[in-house]
Amino acid sequence: MTTTILIGLLIPLLGTMIGSAFVFLMKDGMSVRLQKSLLGFASGVMVAASVWSLIIPAIDMGADSGKWSVLPAALGFLMGMGFLLMIDELTPHLHIGTEKPEGVRCKLSKTAMLALAVTIHNLPEGMAVGVVFAGADNGVTNISLTSALAVAVGIAIQNIPEGAIISMPMRAAGNSKWRSFFIGSMSGAVEPIGALAVLLLASLIMPTLPYMLAFAAGAMLYVVVEELIPEASSGQHSNLSTIGFAIGFVLMMVLDVVMG
Repeated sequence: MTTTILIGLLIPLLGTMIGSAFVFLMKDGMSVRLQKSLLGFASGVMVAASVWSLIIPAIDMGADSGKWSVLPAALGFLMGMGFLLMIDELTPHLHIGTEKPEGVRCKLSKTAMLALAVTIHNLPEGMAVGVVFAGADNGVTNISLTSALAVAVGIAIQNIPEGAIISMPMRAAGNSKWRSFFIGSMSGAVEPIGALAVLLLASLIMPTLPYMLAFAAGAMLYVVVEELIPEASSGQHSNLSTIGFAIGFVLMMVLDVVMG
């Protein structure tokens, strides 16, 4: 495993830490306008990364199968959606801006359940980074190291607003700045852990790589459809989330094409 790959696995975590550091720069809580814009931006990045970096390469890998080349991508996508649906139903968690926990009942604190909600969001992102680096490291022709880095950079950019969206409410809830920063930063720790686990299992998953690529895409898009877009579209200023989505989508699309 090269140094470049190890650095690539840590890039998304750096994005989360940068976003979490907003708690030191902003005295008041995050405005609704800014939160809507950032949620839309994060959604756009994740959708573009799912399509250009995961689903299209998964279909291309089965090009020899003719019209059936789409089958691994379709099955993997549905499995990814189903996996996140199961995790969402079983894991006790609380979304930002809500008071009613989801998942199985438990006695965890509000802070712990907020952190679990973010962990659910970050798990598929870590898997996505790990699977594209696994493909690049094993010489898959349509996945280069630069395209894998593009995915890591794109998710890191997406993680900047996500880190801020986590740390700022933590601060508003009465936590210290450093505690809010730490919780926000550690919410992204699951990404390099998940990515590393995928890489270590690379020799086993390579025959199923098209399925894994689409699986990560399905899991990421579950988060977008189930959580990010509803939060961004509810209430006032939803037009800002639409603008943020467009900017995030185009940025990730350009990154993937230019760096790929």
